[in-house]
Amino acid sequence: MKIKYKDTFLDSGFIADIIVENKVIIEVKAITEIKNIHHQQLLTYLKLTDLKLGILVNFYTDYIAKSIFRKINGNLDY
Repeated sequence: MKIKYKDTFLDSGFIADIIVENKVIIEVKAITEIKNIHHQQLLTYLKLTDLKLGILVNFYTDYIAKSIFRKINGNLDY
């Protein structure tokens, strides 16, 4: 993933799991517990890429609906 900082693109070690139409980052996990660091990781990815919407999904669960989290970078303007 290219990161832009003050009109300069930087090489990064950031590899997004899924990016949908250059608008949404989907961060996929399969861990016993989602912790605050995982939420912060996705928010950092959103800020670095200047994307507005991210989805954090943990597949290590019996009930997937409670393991999907939406993150917003700033305001969503549509």
